[in-house]
Amino acid sequence: MTDYEAAILDVDGTIVRGDDLLPGATDGVRALEAAGCSRLLFSNNPTRGSDHYGAKLAPHGIDVDPNTVLTSATVSAEYLAATHPDERVFVVGGERLEAILEDAAVELTSDPDAADVVLGSFDKNFSFGTLWEALRALEGDVPFYGTDPDATIPIDEGEIPGSGAILAAMEAVAGREPDAILGKPSSVAAAAAMDRLGVDPTTTLVVGDRLDTDIALGNRAGMETALVLTGITDRATLAASDIEPDHVLESLAAVETLL
Repeated sequence: MTDYEAAILDVDGTIVRGDDLLPGATDGVRALEAAGCSRLLFSNNPTRGSDHYGAKLAPHGIDVDPNTVLTSATVSAEYLAATHPDERVFVVGGERLEAILEDAAVELTSDPDAADVVLGSFDKNFSFGTLWEALRALEGDVPFYGTDPDATIPIDEGEIPGSGAILAAMEAVAGREPDAILGKPSSVAAAAAMDRLGVDPTTTLVVGDRLDTDIALGNRAGMETALVLTGITDRATLAASDIEPDHVLESLAAVETLL
């Protein structure tokens, strides 16, 4: 048994990289299960819903209940449905994000001049035209949100630009920052995770590879944090950062040393 009642695990860079399982990831997950620690997967990927990771991890022997998965897309959908009902949301993002929003009964509009709310996110088809439409949608004091702050996304070949890069462009033309980022490390994300787990933050361990999202989420919410070095952060980056994890692990496999 362990003093931790629950663990929030990042996915990309912690359990997988691209389509490949990271070495030791299965051992880490099984160690948490053996210790009786509840598990929540939390990805800042805004293109995936809760069902995706079950299908992705099942071939590797990791069983995932969709009810124990959050993504920045599902958190954003739940938040907008609750706080902006019957308002039209203009989305800078992909079709998968739009589908997740629609499944949560969020009303979407493709007309920037009809936008009541603007949501910025990852869009592989982002263009000058998209940015121009975003500028029109952001006129006035329309609420402006982002799904996640990740400037880059790790893939098998390295990295590609992420939501944070697109949000930076939207901020530049609009002359203002988003009113809130809804994925990690926001208070919205922390509340969504705690609601799913039903435990006290002080008995929760957050494990992830990003200082500014995973570790910042845990630090802000009063959780214990563990940085893994299998993703975006290396020791040089850690040494230069003001964000400090409670623990540093070579991989998720080493989580057993904390239990």
